[in-house]
Amino acid sequence: MDKYISKTIKEIKPSGIRRFFDIASTIPGCISLGVGEPDFVTPEHIRNIGIESLKEGKTFYTSNQGLLELRQEIAKWNKVRYNLETRAEDIIITIGGSEALDIALRAIINPGDEVIVLDPSYVSYTPGVLLAGGTPRVIELKAKNKFRLTYEELKGAINKKTKAIILNYPNNPTGAIMEESDYRKIVDLIIDNDLLVISDEIYAELTYGKKHFSIGSLPGMKDRTIIISGFSKAFSMTGWRLGYIFGPEALIKQMLKIHQYVIMCSPTLAQYAGLEALKVGDKDIAYMRGEYDKRRKFLLGEFTRLGMDCFEPEGAFYCFPSIKRFLLSSDEFAERLLRQEKLVVVPGTAFGDCGEGFLRISYASNIDTLKEAINRLERFIKSLENK
Repeated sequence: MDKYISKTIKEIKPSGIRRFFDIASTIPGCISLGVGEPDFVTPEHIRNIGIESLKEGKTFYTSNQGLLELRQEIAKWNKVRYNLETRAEDIIITIGGSEALDIALRAIINPGDEVIVLDPSYVSYTPGVLLAGGTPRVIELKAKNKFRLTYEELKGAINKKTKAIILNYPNNPTGAIMEESDYRKIVDLIIDNDLLVISDEIYAELTYGKKHFSIGSLPGMKDRTIIISGFSKAFSMTGWRLGYIFGPEALIKQMLKIHQYVIMCSPTLAQYAGLEALKVGDKDIAYMRGEYDKRRKFLLGEFTRLGMDCFEPEGAFYCFPSIKRFLLSSDEFAERLLRQEKLVVVPGTAFGDCGEGFLRISYASNIDTLKEAINRLERFIKSLENK
C-alpha cells in the first residue's frame, strides 16, 4: 500500500506525546501528568445551556461562520480584555484551536513559503506547516531568555522566503509569556519584512501575576495578525471542541472557504454553551486560575527540593524542568520513569529538538495527585543517584 500514501504524510513523525500514553494504557495504576487538559468539569451553568439547547431543538446547522451572537460576544471579549479590534464578520467559529491553525496555514501558504516556528512549541505547528505545503524554519528558544523570542533570534531567521511566524504565548510546553516590552522589540522587524503573525492565544486567561498582552493590539499589527483562541483551557471545555479565529477580512474570507468545504459549522450546542461562558464565566476562570497557581507553586517548590532546575512558568498549566544533570535523554528518563514508577510525563523532545534535557509536566491535576506524583518522581531520582 506504500505507493498510495502521501510522501508528506509519511515523512511527518507521529506525535511524541501519544507514544507515552499508549504505553501507559497497558500499565495499571499510572498517574498521568502528561495531558494538556483541565481536570475541572465544565462549569454547571455552561453545561446546562448546552443541555437546554438540545431540549429546545437547536440541533440544526448555524451559519458557516458560527452564531452571530457568539461572534459578537467574542469581539467584545477581545476588545475589553486584550484591546484587540475585530468585527463579528471577521470571526470564524472553529472545531477547537486545531482547526483554526489548519485553515490559517492552508489559506496563506504557497509551495516554497517559509513559516517561522518557535521551538519548543506545541506539537501541531511544524506538521501543520508541512501539511499546508510550506517549510518550517525553526528558532530554538533558550531557558536563559525565559523562552521568550528575542530580536536577534527573529532577525537571524528571516529571509526572502519567510511569509509568517507562529507565536504561542502563554506557551505550551514551557509556560513562558511575552510581555508588551518584548513584543515592541520585534514588531518593527515584523512590519519591515512584511510578515504575517499567527498568534495562538488559547492560554490567554491563564497567566499568573501578569496580564496577557497580545501582539495584535500594537500599532501596525491589526492588519497582519491572525488570532487563534478558544474555550478549552479557560472554561475547561476541551470535549466541546469550540475555538475561533479572526484577522484581516481578506484572509478570513479565504479561510472561510476551507471551513465551508471541510467542516460546514461547529457543533450548535457547543456554540450556545460558549456564548454562556463568555457572558457569565468570569468567576469560573478566576477560580480555576487560582487553583492552577497553587499547583504551580507547589511543583516549583518540590522541584527545588529535589534539585531540579526549572524555569518559573508564568502562564498555561505546564512546568518544563531540566533533567540534564541525570545524564539521560528526555525519552529515556520519561520511559524509565513510566515503567519503574508508573508516572507519565512528556519528554521535551516531543515539542522540538531543543526540548532535549527537559520534561513537560502538567499541573492540570488536583493537588493530591501531584503530591503522589512527586513521591514517585523522588523515588525514581533516588534510584538514579544510588547507582
